[in-house]
Amino acid sequence: MSSKIIGIDFFCGAGGLTRGLLDAGIEVSKGFDLDDKAKETYEKNNPKARFFAKDVSLVTKEEVMKGIDIDDSMLLFAGCAPCQPFSAMKKGSKEKSNDKNLLLQFGRLISEVKPDFIFAENVPGLRYGKGKRIFRKFERLLEDNGYSFEYGTLDAKDYGVPQKRRRFILLASLHGQINLPTATHGIDSGKLPYVVVKDVIKKFPVIRAGSKHKKIPNHQSRGLSRRNKRRLLRIRKDGGTRFDLPSRLRLNCHKKHNGHTDVYGRMKWNETAPALTCKCTSLSNGRFGHPTQLRAISVREAAALQTFPDNYVFYGNLADATKWVGNAVPPQLAKVFGEQIIRHVGRKGAL
Repeated sequence: MSSKIIGIDFFCGAGGLTRGLLDAGIEVSKGFDLDDKAKETYEKNNPKARFFAKDVSLVTKEEVMKGIDIDDSMLLFAGCAPCQPFSAMKKGSKEKSNDKNLLLQFGRLISEVKPDFIFAENVPGLRYGKGKRIFRKFERLLEDNGYSFEYGTLDAKDYGVPQKRRRFILLASLHGQINLPTATHGIDSGKLPYVVVKDVIKKFPVIRAGSKHKKIPNHQSRGLSRRNKRRLLRIRKDGGTRFDLPSRLRLNCHKKHNGHTDVYGRMKWNETAPALTCKCTSLSNGRFGHPTQLRAISVREAAALQTFPDNYVFYGNLADATKWVGNAVPPQLAKVFGEQIIRHVGRKGAL
């Protein structure tokens, strides 16, 4: 078996998955994504990979394989299909749009090309929620095409990401059984300690809400209204919540509602961050307040919590950059799984 692996990243966004696979030693050749605004960020940070702005449901086998020489290499298909199609399917819809579901479109390309390996990442509810029947179709597709695979719901914090981020992960191979990697971080003996918020963002200099650092790319924070500044002043530093607020500063909808406890919260220096979202620089959308400063976290800090390198520049406005960061597969997590695939190739090659 050849030890060289060429990767194709579907639903690539700004390139978190691509970056991690490259860091693992996999030669990612192409990325496909519908968001053409991510092209500059993807290609400038991953210069050997080409970005193709196209709906994956319209991508053909010929487009995927053009310019790829697999005579002396193996092929990996990697993808994180957006989860919106699953949450959008309503009771009574009879799933009429299943043939256009993005996970199944990823499966279509797998059936047509039959890559050596597959990495898939998605929300944990894929197997149990509204997407259950779709996943079962995808699972049967892998079985019919001769893949061995393993999947499970894992937490990124257990693999060196400073963030509680539970995700569904699947690895598949045409070359024998492939297994998910063992967790590397945790409280158990022999494991590395969790990476926490202060480990990755405390180094960044102070900035004000609504400002941008002159030298550090993307160290930019969202502005705050006068009332939200007053709220944040009353929320305890290093882990405070909206329950620290006096009644006059609480939102009316929160006065009789004890859910969504992270909203208006501050992160804690010595804990992992909450799962970042596409609105992770907004104080009112989660526990995204800086542990000590009077603002929400910046795009640069969010990127660091997602394990993007500090020199990974996002070429877009604050809203676009936040979305790309929040939606990304953490590069560190992708690296771990890329290395697992490489180890699998080594073991099979030694047989």
